[in-house]
Amino acid sequence: MTHVVRSRYNSYGAYLKERFGCRVYKVIVDAGFTCPNRDGTVAVGGCTYCNNDSFRPEAVDRLRPIREQVASGIEYLRRRYRARKFIVYFQPFTNTYAPLERLIPLYESALDHPEVIGLAVGTRPDCVDDAKIAWFEALARTSFVTLEYGLESIYDRTLARINRGHDYAAWLDAVARTRGRGIHLCAHLILGFPWESRDEMLAMAPALSGVGIDFLKLHHLHVVRHTALGREYQREPFPVLAYQEYLDLVAEFLERLNPAIRLERLFGLAPDSELIAPRWGKTKAEIQHDIEQNLAQRDTYQGRLYAERREIDPVAGRGPRLRQVEAVTGGEHASGKRRPPELHGRGEVS
Repeated sequence: MTHVVRSRYNSYGAYLKERFGCRVYKVIVDAGFTCPNRDGTVAVGGCTYCNNDSFRPEAVDRLRPIREQVASGIEYLRRRYRARKFIVYFQPFTNTYAPLERLIPLYESALDHPEVIGLAVGTRPDCVDDAKIAWFEALARTSFVTLEYGLESIYDRTLARINRGHDYAAWLDAVARTRGRGIHLCAHLILGFPWESRDEMLAMAPALSGVGIDFLKLHHLHVVRHTALGREYQREPFPVLAYQEYLDLVAEFLERLNPAIRLERLFGLAPDSELIAPRWGKTKAEIQHDIEQNLAQRDTYQGRLYAERREIDPVAGRGPRLRQVEAVTGGEHASGKRRPPELHGRGEVS
């Protein structure tokens, strides 16, 4: 008899495991790009919080050819985890910020390894034109393709303050042009900007729930060295999220999020040598455990408070279209406790 694990959130790792029959691991590569808000095209200095060295694994060498980076990354993951299938992740900076004729050989060299099942490409909404989307659409017929459009916040005042160089409307436009074409869409969101209220942070969950993204990465704001935000913090410290405060914020955010969206990440990480604040003194495993434990203690789950807006067509010719708000919940156990919907097992959150 098959045992159904009732997870309290929809796990990206579990989704991949079910789809491909085993755990799938990401191989991070660096193709040597920059960003248009670093090189003067739309701004200079880059995002105020960004130090790519704080999340680039030490093994990644941007001077090596992509094919070699992929091979060495796969060999490492095989030895450590006995991994068998891989997604090549173009992570640092903006990985579509070049003409298509330069990009295609890079992507194709990453896909050349027989155990690579697809690509995840980190980019910006202002660096993906229709020709690039069409190329990814064709690739998605044979490979698992994800475009990760950086967002960080839905509030234009925040995007301006962190020097993103684009607004929320640009992100929505990129998503609208990409969805429905076989390409998986992932959004990045940062919780904890000190000028955003708790209510504003929570409001981003329903706002993103209906735009058509498949995956979501949540990060707490962490202040790292060698960034504009780090220098600002060292001059005049500003409030950052306390540990329990973040655990509670994630729980309440997930309650409001479309349960169909799969969570790739629930928090951010930076090396101790780079991290200024917040210093929680917790390992990755401890944070993951505590997030799940907090959800269990609160007896809640992803989508519990989500309201899906569905257009209802009236009988033809009988008045205007109506809009109905329908709460999507998992109901209750006979014991009276809330019952999560049947999401996939917890799996890996990468």
